[in-house]
Amino acid sequence: MRRENETSMMVFTLLGVIPGTRHTGLVICTILFFYVVAIIGNTTLVLVLSLDPQLHSPMYFLLSRLSLMDISFISTTVPKMLTNFISGTSDISYIACGTQIYIYFALGGSECILLTLMANDRYVAICKPLRYMVIMNLKVCLQMAIVSWVGGAINSVVHTTYTMHFPRCGFFCELPAVLELSCEDASAYEKVILVMGILFLLIPFGLILTSYTLIFLSVLHICSSKGRNKAFTTCSAHLIVVFLYFGPSMFIYMIPSSLHTSEQDQGLSVFYTILTPMLNPLIYSLRNKAVGEALRKLCAKALSLCRIVILEFSTCL
Repeated sequence: MRRENETSMMVFTLLGVIPGTRHTGLVICTILFFYVVAIIGNTTLVLVLSLDPQLHSPMYFLLSRLSLMDISFISTTVPKMLTNFISGTSDISYIACGTQIYIYFALGGSECILLTLMANDRYVAICKPLRYMVIMNLKVCLQMAIVSWVGGAINSVVHTTYTMHFPRCGFFCELPAVLELSCEDASAYEKVILVMGILFLLIPFGLILTSYTLIFLSVLHICSSKGRNKAFTTCSAHLIVVFLYFGPSMFIYMIPSSLHTSEQDQGLSVFYTILTPMLNPLIYSLRNKAVGEALRKLCAKALSLCRIVILEFSTCL
């Protein structure tokens, strides 16, 4: 780590996910594997949902937005981390760091809102099935997508403006570290973080739990045991994603910094920045028969196209 007693530093130092570890290569290889799986899984899911007309429904529309956010979210931090490891450097410019923080909080806030809206979509689908297509029409879905993106942008503007304003004695491109290393009193901004945490973490988390509680209560009245088990299994898988995303985030940004260390924050951030984007397409798609069938059709078409190309190439030779 490089420290400089200047407030006009133009280059900052990144510590990495697990600073000081003796197994950096193994950690980087693991993160690279997770990143590749996340990109392939989410890209495939977006293609399947876009190309299959039978999946052009509100639930899958929101799911495709989530996959696009996950691709962008994990690409905000991991490529820079891998580039620094390969090049043997740990520097990031002031502008690049500010851009990274803005995109990071914009996508993070947007995903919090979108997960809340997706839980509401499941509530309407299960608890009010006859009115589902009326309530969740195309206009409402577009409004949900816009609200999630705009809400994330507002969240990001607040955090980025405050974060990049503080004079620094040292810098790591993450919010808790900025507050810890700031040369200026950041107590007022800590209150802002708490308020934003309530708006973008606590309230959405509470709404999601409320939606799924109502869903579970409604499912209990389903006569078919097969239908109950399917609903419970699906909702439980969704809740795992919610807890992996919101749990570490609330621990880092809503619990007083005196009760946890920066090393703990960096370790926990892996859950919602890397693991959740990787798990989302697996949890939301592999357990879905409609998505699985659409994926099989897409693979069959791709194989047929490859055979045709090979035959044409052989004929030309």
